[in-house]
Amino acid sequence: MDLGLKGKVALVAAASKGLGFGVARALAADGARVSICSRDSASVDAAVKKLVDETGAEVIGTACDVTNADSITAWVDATVAKWGVIDALLVNAGGPPGGLLLDMTDAQWQAAFELTLMSSVRMIRTAVPHMTNGGSILTVTSSSIKEPIERLGLSTVMRSGVAGLVKTLADELAPQNIRLNNLIPGRIDTDRVAQLDAAAAKRQNISVEEVRAQSVARIPLKRLGTIDDFGSAAAFLLSPAAEYITGATLRVDGGQMRSI
Repeated sequence: MDLGLKGKVALVAAASKGLGFGVARALAADGARVSICSRDSASVDAAVKKLVDETGAEVIGTACDVTNADSITAWVDATVAKWGVIDALLVNAGGPPGGLLLDMTDAQWQAAFELTLMSSVRMIRTAVPHMTNGGSILTVTSSSIKEPIERLGLSTVMRSGVAGLVKTLADELAPQNIRLNNLIPGRIDTDRVAQLDAAAAKRQNISVEEVRAQSVARIPLKRLGTIDDFGSAAAFLLSPAAEYITGATLRVDGGQMRSI
């Protein structure tokens, strides 16, 4: 199936590794011109080289702190200076820290607000004026917006706000032919999931391998997802092939989530 991505310009945040890299690779492999960002310039440069080597696509990278409005603007401006327009945006950032919700300090709440909710607002607000031919925006969210996850209360609260943002903007931006959707990763094999598994193993006094086996046992497809599983779904939703899908939330979880 031709997704219609050839020549399209896509911004992919937090793309030096993990879910963001998987999305950037899927977009590049389908012919999109991809602009990635991440905090660390060396990591961004390495990811750009890997993407170009693997796909032969046009890829540029910018060091960007998505909690900083000026940094986001610099990334978007660099992309527009290179290619003149934006067709797609993947909103992505690291997750807030885990722990019991009432143990979180005001500073931790504020940091989660800036990292998860306000970074989404700022990326969308900065990119939309350059989507002059319409476009697609996709947020990387969490299963916590449907089923709260133990010890990830900050994620539940902030990502639920992002889901509300997306649903509202799907209505507001539809007249401009700009679509917005959410994409929920299940247990995808990333560094973030490895960190959560290690923390769970320590709390339960069992091995990481046992935690991982318990997770896999709860997944109907009986395996962890890969960043390519996630990237393929994201590339579809960001592409013209999904032109009648907006305000929706798709799960890439192997069937793990039990909510209907």
